Parts: sequence; structure tokens; C-alpha cells
Amino acid sequence: MRVVIDKGIPFLEGVFDPIAEAVFLSPEEINAHTVRDADALFVRTRTQINKELLAGSRVRFVATATIGYDHIDQDYCRAAGVHWVSCPGCNAQAVCDYVQEVLSTLCPQAYGKTIGVIGYGHVGKLVAAMASHMGYEVMLSDPPLGIGKPLRHIASQCDVLTFHTPLTRDGEYPTFHLCDAEVLRLCKQNALIINAARGGVIDEQALFSRLSPLASSPHRLTTAIDCWEGEPQVNKALLQHVDLASFHIAGYSILGKMRASEMCLTAFCEFFSLPILSINKKLVPLHGDSEPGWLKRISDQLKAQPEQFEQLRKSYPLR
Repeated sequence: MRVVIDKGIPFLEGVFDPIAEAVFLSPEEINAHTVRDADALFVRTRTQINKELLAGSRVRFVATATIGYDHIDQDYCRAAGVHWVSCPGCNAQAVCDYVQEVLSTLCPQAYGKTIGVIGYGHVGKLVAAMASHMGYEVMLSDPPLGIGKPLRHIASQCDVLTFHTPLTRDGEYPTFHLCDAEVLRLCKQNALIINAARGGVIDEQALFSRLSPLASSPHRLTTAIDCWEGEPQVNKALLQHVDLASFHIAGYSILGKMRASEMCLTAFCEFFSLPILSINKKLVPLHGDSEPGWLKRISDQLKAQPEQFEQLRKSYPLR
């Protein structure tokens, strides 16, 4: 058996030795040629799982060590008999911690203020509880679950909007450009907008139109953006007007990475009817990047080197 693994997925070195040949590659090296003889893939969001990659291969199983799965062509996988799994909730606490750092930095006075949590899944539940504990009044919006109020109503009422939805383009409730020009227009004076969900949930052109010094709007917004459209290319004009910017690392924590690797490994063993393997905990770092002001520090880093988005992301020390 041969398993191709994105080398950015930690704690798996040596784990497959008793049962399979494990090949660790960068996302750029994972292509139709390198996966042709693989039985299973372990990937992240940078690898597009589709016909172009898998046609003619013997891949039967794909695990993405991420919550998001919009990089997986589900229709193709279904038709080709490829089983795939994601890791819902694996990094929910890490994203919640990120949002808390944003709030503490940009909106430290919580009492008397209202936060709108858009999406009430694994992350949204934790964020709502955390914000309530900080002293915010919490409003929810999750139409697919039948929870809370419509987004536009919440936008007009809240001091903070934080997005925690998947990225979808179809169905009854698509989330692509969910936060559009109209939502931004309805926001309160100095409202804080946080995107720690997926790039594309916010219409970046509409947001730039509001943040630009040339904007016609009489009031400004405060913004913290972790997920960007077109990653790893970043809208440099928008970047310079965002209050806090990061390189899609809201979910990057030691615990979150451990959970994702464990979930992928367990699903792999179950699919192939193998004894459950354990991650290599000898590789788990003892300490991560949690020094005070860490988010402001990496925001300055990204603004100074936007072309290094992917490298900054790859070299980020887990929190």
C-alpha cells in the first residue's frame, strides 16, 4: 500500500512504516503523476481533489486534515468511488482563540456591545460561548440550521460580525460573498468584521470599497481578516487597509493539528480495515507561538511581505 501525504500535516512521520509506504510531498509536488500509484491521500486545502488529479490513479481514499472541503470535487469522488473525509471541529478551539485575540486587541470593552456570530457549527458555538463570557450580547445567524436572525438584520444591530461558515456556491443558502456590499452598508459605525472562515465569504472588492480612503461612506469599519480570496495571492490594496491581517492560520494550533492528524489516521484505518494507528507524539512541540501581541506581530509581518503569504503560513509556529 502507498500513501501520499502533504508534508505540512504533522505528527505522521514513521506512523505508516508497519503497513504502508508513506511518501511526504509538498502541495506543489502532489499531482497526477505522483499520486498515480497511491492508494490513499492525506491533503490540506492547497490540493484540489478532482478528476484532473485522480483520473487513472488507484486512489480510493482521501483525507483532508481541515474543516473545510470546498477543494474536494464531491461529485467526481462519488462517481469515481473515492471515499473522502474531512475533520470537522478539529481546530474549532484554535479559531475561537484567534477570535478572542482579535476581540481583545480591537474591541477590548465588551460590555454593552453586541456580537453577531454567523454560522453556529463547531466554531460558532465556541465563539458564542466565549463572547458571552467576555460580556457581549450574542446574536446568531445560521439559516440552514433555522437558528437566529437573517444576516442583514444582525449587521444593522451588532458591533461585531464574525463569520464561521463553510464556503458554498450552490444550494438554498450559498455563502460565497455572503458578506456583500449591502451587508457592509448596513453595518454600524466602526463595526468590527472578522473573517476566520473561508476566503470568499466576504466580497473583498466591496470591503475595499468601504475601507479605501476614497470611499464615499461616511463611517468606517474595523476589520480582521485571516482567510482571503485567491490565496496564496492576497489583495494587496485591501491588505494595507485591514486592521489585523493573518495568513490563514486562525486554526493553526498544536492541539488542532494533533486532532486533525488523529482524525485522518483513524478514518484511514477504518476504511482499510486496519488496526488503529496512533500519531507520533514524539514530534509534538512543547511550546507554540502564544506570546502577548502575537496577532499584531504577524499582521505586521504579512503587510510587510504579502508576496510571502504561503511561506509565512508554512513556517508559522503553532500556537
